[in-house]
Amino acid sequence: MAGDQSEGRIVVVGASLAGLRAAEALREEGFTGSLTVVGDEPHPPYDRPPLSKQVLLGHAAADSTGLPMRRDPDAEWRLGVRATGLDPLGKRVMLADGESLPYDRLLIATGTRARPWPDPQEAALDGVFTLRTREDAGGLAERLAAGPRRVLVIGGGFTGSEIASACRERGLDVTVAERGPAPLVGALGGTLAKLAAAMQRNHGVDLRTGVTVTALRGDDGGRFTGAELSDGSRVDAEVCVVALGAVRNVEWLADSGLAAGPRGIACDAGCRAFNMYGIVTDDVFVAGDVSRFPHPLFGYQMLSLEHWGNAVEQAGVAAHNMVSPGPLRRPHLALPTFWSTQFGLNIKSVGVPTFSDHVVIAQGSLEARRLAMVYGYQGRVTAAVTVDMAKSLDYYRHLIETAAPFPPPPGAADRALAADIPIPSDVPDPKGLSHGPTVALTGYLPDRRLTVVQPRG
Repeated sequence: MAGDQSEGRIVVVGASLAGLRAAEALREEGFTGSLTVVGDEPHPPYDRPPLSKQVLLGHAAADSTGLPMRRDPDAEWRLGVRATGLDPLGKRVMLADGESLPYDRLLIATGTRARPWPDPQEAALDGVFTLRTREDAGGLAERLAAGPRRVLVIGGGFTGSEIASACRERGLDVTVAERGPAPLVGALGGTLAKLAAAMQRNHGVDLRTGVTVTALRGDDGGRFTGAELSDGSRVDAEVCVVALGAVRNVEWLADSGLAAGPRGIACDAGCRAFNMYGIVTDDVFVAGDVSRFPHPLFGYQMLSLEHWGNAVEQAGVAAHNMVSPGPLRRPHLALPTFWSTQFGLNIKSVGVPTFSDHVVIAQGSLEARRLAMVYGYQGRVTAAVTVDMAKSLDYYRHLIETAAPFPPPPGAADRALAADIPIPSDVPDPKGLSHGPTVALTGYLPDRRLTVVQPRG
């Protein structure tokens, strides 16, 4: 493989969004060798965001969310079989069926799975769900359509909030139990979390904050009947959805020598995996939710993202770099973007809200429930979140990319920012939440300002 990088054997482990887009991009980049895609689910790649939105509302069937192929990647699909190990010296991926796949270059895109309820017996009660797969969404949608008396949602992150929103839209009573002080606080900080809490309560959600669920209860027939909370109260419900965040699928790499851990697989800005000693590999690449990568705009801290857009962008960069010689490789510099629809609100984010110390409302107001909130860290703009004001996002994207000073200058702002004193962003320690932030940060914080120039071509 020292010669033409457009030939040879490439194995992609992970047959979801990042894996599919990478396989397509490899062919677009001129790769002509053998391409194998391994996936532990039996289905072809499908889209996950609709599962907590249209599917739960009954507007789409769970099996109708397949991802369209932009082109035929001409790959051998090994679906319904799990990768169980990696031999980086022998360059082989071990599979659960006893087979092993040889590779010249490997892309790991194994993503995440739903964090399960910690007590297996309680988790096995009829009526207790997580939401990650097509089967999860189909089963939960069926149960919601049957009209349960009450639904309990454990965790007030984006997934939990979207599930609660779908329940209220269906006219179902719903209780949300959140360990933190408000829903979405881990992702957006305290100010917007207060708006999220008000919206939930205004829409009839029984929102319990600052509490944990200590036990799930069932009847003699093994059916879920309710839960006990840390404040001594009990919630009687027929359906429970555990929305405690995600677990990165890295266990199969335990003996591989790669830098794989609970926050994902560490890689460089070109998507090349690090080994456990911090040495970059040249034949193992990472993309999507399972990756942990440095971003110069956020102090070179390692970002772990669970974002649809990041999976697509990073898959394209990884594919390009897998078939390109060193000088032609490019960095993954895309700004994180995220969106959610809940309780009639459209929430969109750009940048990393958790990488902040202050916020300011640049447009609109909390009272109007229509606003643009800008986040800053050490005097520069690092993120923006809009609520029903998405058209402003491009303006703030430019401020982030150019390391503009915070508070932001007048531009898209419709109010005198001088009168709006920045307030602390109130981003909590993720350990105090029952779900994780959508962006986890770890690493060193050098003191420098950078303007990111996106590579062309």
